[in-house]
Amino acid sequence: MRMVTAANEAQREAWRTGGFPEVERVRPGLWSIPVPIPINPLRYVLVYALELDDGVAIIDAGWNTDEAYNGLAEGLRVAGYGIGDVRAVLVTHIHPDHYGLAGRVREESGAWIGLHEADARLLHGRYDDSEIGELIERERMLLVRCGVPPIAAEELAGASKMIRQFVSMAKPDRVIEDGERIGLPGWDLRALWTPGHSPGHLCFVEPERKLLFSGDHVLAKITPIVAVHPQSDANPLADYLDSLANVRKWDVEEVLPAHEYRFLELAERVDYVMAHHEERLAEIESVLAGADGLSCWEVATKLTWSRPWESIPTFMRRSANNETLAHLVWLEAKGRVRKVAGEPDLWYSL
Repeated sequence: MRMVTAANEAQREAWRTGGFPEVERVRPGLWSIPVPIPINPLRYVLVYALELDDGVAIIDAGWNTDEAYNGLAEGLRVAGYGIGDVRAVLVTHIHPDHYGLAGRVREESGAWIGLHEADARLLHGRYDDSEIGELIERERMLLVRCGVPPIAAEELAGASKMIRQFVSMAKPDRVIEDGERIGLPGWDLRALWTPGHSPGHLCFVEPERKLLFSGDHVLAKITPIVAVHPQSDANPLADYLDSLANVRKWDVEEVLPAHEYRFLELAERVDYVMAHHEERLAEIESVLAGADGLSCWEVATKLTWSRPWESIPTFMRRSANNETLAHLVWLEAKGRVRKVAGEPDLWYSL
């Protein structure tokens, strides 16, 4: 893998060594603020503060914990602002490390919250305590169809319930559409709808400054989870690959992701990620070619992961299974594999 060039070597080194990067003035009027994420290998989310005439707008917010709130407040203080100076919270997507603190920030500042409609419509099913049980049951049924043993399916279906505590459920004040100019004074910020990692994932591009705020869509080293689950679109990998092709068209000099570190070569990184998925698709076809029908779970156990399957924590096996399913669905749509429905569904090579 060719390494992309870090825009700030100290930030890259902090990621590499397991450290915590500094609050940084990236450009005039633009700040990078690392906000800690609890019990998570990503360690922090990079919140970007854009200076306005009367305060700041932030892109993403962090998890709803006191540690994260204090980290955001301290980062804003270094930049010369406070939570009360936040005028807008632009949320790239509804995962807790991006959306979780948005409601608390709005309570303190009166800021408006912006989110794409495709994610906004998922909020109640995902974070409303009265509806979470239904979502967990739908996940359990999906896992059973994938061939996960019943006891494991029960455990895996509720594996992410504990992160509900890190979200302050807040209905967005503004729905942001694809291509929309956000209208922040001093900034020509435009929204790019980039579904895949979530149905309503947004990136934000600033053409004059040649900057792309990429959320989780394009990262410097890791690839985001693209999975089939009860709240995903039918073919999320197809959505993701199309979204990658769309952002690749933009002439930007720097990519500002929500994790890891800022980097320079957008097109090269997009090409690598697309090639990575092609390799994974080919690997799945190879696994199926040597078998007489496999469940999604069985396929997942035979693939190459960052560690042996036996070493993958139980809760992460759900993501591995659902990512595998996203690739199988893509292959089926292309006529490269076929599915025989049942409990479990079985997949065959063609």
